[in-house]
Amino acid sequence: MFGKAKLAPRPETTIPRLELCAAVLAVEIADVIVDEMDTIFDAVTFYSDSKVVLGYIHNESRRFYVYVSNRVQRIRRSTSPKQWKHVPSSQNPADHGSRSVPAGSLTHTSWLCGPPFLLTSAEAEPAPNSFNLVDPSSDSDVRPQITCHLNRVTSGKLDPMRFERFSRWRSLNRAVARLVHVAHSFNQGSRCKGWHIHEELCPTEDLEEARNIIIRAVQQDAFAETLDCIRGGIAIPKQSPLLSLCPYLDSAGILRIGGRLSKANLDGKEVQHQGRHLTEGAVRAAGLWIISGKRRISSILHHCVTCRRLRRKMETQKMADLPADRLSADPPFSFVGVDVFGPWMVTARRTRGGLASSKRWAVLFTCMSTRAIHIEVLESMDSSSFINALRRFFSVRGPAKQIRSDCGTNFVGACKELQMDSVTSDKEVQGYLSDNGCKWIFNPPHSSHMGGSWERLIGLARRILDSMLLKAGPAKLTHEVLTTFMAEVSAILNARPLVPVSTDPDSPFILTPATLLTQKVSALPPPKGEFDEKDLYGKQWRQVQSLANTFWHRWRTEYLPTLQKRRKWEKEKRNLKEGDVILLKNDQLQRNDWPMGVIVKTFPGTDGRVRKVEIKTARDGSSKTFLRPVSEVVLLLSPETD
Repeated sequence: MFGKAKLAPRPETTIPRLELCAAVLAVEIADVIVDEMDTIFDAVTFYSDSKVVLGYIHNESRRFYVYVSNRVQRIRRSTSPKQWKHVPSSQNPADHGSRSVPAGSLTHTSWLCGPPFLLTSAEAEPAPNSFNLVDPSSDSDVRPQITCHLNRVTSGKLDPMRFERFSRWRSLNRAVARLVHVAHSFNQGSRCKGWHIHEELCPTEDLEEARNIIIRAVQQDAFAETLDCIRGGIAIPKQSPLLSLCPYLDSAGILRIGGRLSKANLDGKEVQHQGRHLTEGAVRAAGLWIISGKRRISSILHHCVTCRRLRRKMETQKMADLPADRLSADPPFSFVGVDVFGPWMVTARRTRGGLASSKRWAVLFTCMSTRAIHIEVLESMDSSSFINALRRFFSVRGPAKQIRSDCGTNFVGACKELQMDSVTSDKEVQGYLSDNGCKWIFNPPHSSHMGGSWERLIGLARRILDSMLLKAGPAKLTHEVLTTFMAEVSAILNARPLVPVSTDPDSPFILTPATLLTQKVSALPPPKGEFDEKDLYGKQWRQVQSLANTFWHRWRTEYLPTLQKRRKWEKEKRNLKEGDVILLKNDQLQRNDWPMGVIVKTFPGTDGRVRKVEIKTARDGSSKTFLRPVSEVVLLLSPETD
C-alpha cells in the first residue's frame, strides 16, 4: 500500500542508528496510513530485521544517549513494544528499497506484495516475549550502568569494628578528626560550610575530641554493662574486671579508673617497635589501662611487620628423617659426602731469590654410613684438578653410587677468595660421573646444616692438622709433607670410636671405621713366638669375614640407635607457602638492609614438610630468584594467616 526509502545522512553513522531511523520512518508511515484510511484497524504490527533496534525498543533497564533516546521515545509514543516483531533479512521487503532491483523484476519481489507469511496464519519465526539489548557493555549508544548503594544506619553508635581498618593510631585519630570538622561545618557560625574535604592540618581541639570519641566507642563496646551500672548508680557486678580499679565517668563521658594513684602525674611517650615491655609501659604512661594488656599487646606485636623485620627469628622446620644412604649397609664409600677445605701455603720450588710458594687445598670424602673418610690434596680449584682427585679416590676406594655436597660455597658459588669454578654445570665433571654410574646430589645454597655429616669431620680434620703443623715447627711446608699429614689425619679420624667406649672387660672391641676398612682391630705389635707359614694363612678368610660381621652387627645394634633422637628442631612448624612475604638473610649486610622477597615455589620433602624454597626479590628495577633453606628466611606476612 505504501513504501518509502531515504538516503543515509552525512556524515556516515552506524548501522544500528540507520536501522533505528528506519524504525522511526515505519512508525511515521503507519501514523499517516491510519489517519488517512477510513477503516479502523484492530492492531498494527511492525517488523524489523535488526535485533539491536528491537532491544532498544523493549529496553526497560538501561539508559541511552540523546540520539537513540529521542528516537526510541518517538517510537514508543505511537507504538508499544508488543507490536514489534523480528523478521529475517531474506523475507524483509524493506531491503529492496536499499538494493538495486531491475524494473522488470520488481513485480516478482516482495516489495509490492509483501512477504509470503503475511498471506498465511504462520509467523516468520516464533516471537519471544521480549528482546534484550545486544552486548550493552560495548554499545557506544548505551550509557554506562551506575550502581548505587544505600547505607542505612540502624544504630546511632559508632561501631569500633571500623577502627580495625587502620594500622596506626595517628591515622585513625586524624580520620575521625576530619569527620568531626565536617560535622562542625554544618553548624551556624562555622568558617567552613557543608560537606567538603578538609586538607589542612587538623586543629588540636578536633584531634582531642576525636580521641575522646574513639575511646568512648571502644569502652561502650567492651564495658557496656559496667557503664550502664555507673550511669544508673548501681553497684558494679563482682565478676567485672574493673571492680578493683574503682571506675568512674569523667566530664567527657570517658570511663576512667580511680584506685590509689589518682593524684599521680604521668606523662606519655612513644616507642619505636621496642617490644612488649616498653610498649606496655608507654601505654600505661599515656593514661590508658588495657584489661589483659600483656596478652593483647603481645598478640598485636606478633603480627606487626616492622617488629618481625627487627626481631623475628629465622624459620625452622622439624628435622627430617635420615636419608637411606645414611642407614645403608652397602660396602664402604658407596654413598659419599664431599667438601673442600683449605688452603695452605706450601713450598713449590727453590729459586735464587728464595722459595716459591703456592696454595694447596684438600677435598674430604666421607662414607655416609660407616663415617670413614678419605682425603686428597688439590693443587688448584679448577675442574681438571677436582676430576684427578675423584679418579684417585675411585681408584683406591672403588666407584661410588651417589655423591652429596653443598651447593653454596665450594662447588657452585665460585667463592671469590678461592676463585673456584662451578662444577654443577661443568660437562667434564658430569660426563666423568655418568661414565662411572654415579649420581650427584647438591644441597641448597647457604644450607651448611644439611651437610653436617661432613662439616663436622672437616672441623675435626682442621684441629688435628693444626696440632701436626704446630709440632712440625716453623719449617717450610712442602707438598709431600702436606700429603703425608693428610694421610695421617685420615688414619686418626678413621680410628675414632663411633660409639662410647665400653668399660665392660668382656667387650674389648672398639667400633671404628678403620675396623671395616683395614680389617684390623688395632695396630698392636705381633705376639712373641715362632709361627709356621701355615699359621699365617690358615682360615684367614674366616677371620676377615668374622671381623666384618662383627662390625656390621655392632654398627646396627650400637651405632644406629644413637641416630634415633632428634637433638633439635623437634616440633613441626607451619610450612612456608607460595605468596608468603619474607625477609632474606644476608650475612654481608645489616639486618635493616636485608632484602624482602616473595616465595614463588616450595619444595616439600618426602614427609610433606617444606625445608627449601625459591624466592624472588626485586631491587633497583630488576628481579632475581634465589634457592634458600627455610633457616635463611624470616616470615613477614602470609596471605592466609595475617
